Amino acid sequence: MSGTAFRFGAERSYPLAHAGPDPRFTESLVTSVTAVLVGYGYPRLAAVDDCAALESALVAFLYNPKEQ
Repeated sequence: MSGTAFRFGAERSYPLAHAGPDPRFTESLVTSVTAVLVGYGYPRLAAVDDCAALESALVAFLYNPKEQ
């Protein structure tokens, strides 16, 4: 990532502990992330499968998997 400096040894903020449904994770969040991607020149998400894949990627980044 050009122009981004990462501090070695810095404690990570993500993934978050998964403690059940998160009211912040909404369709509006996914729509906002989509808008940012489009703003950077990526194609719009037209297919339902693309939206589902983006949602899955966000969940994977944001949250630790539930402990079994």
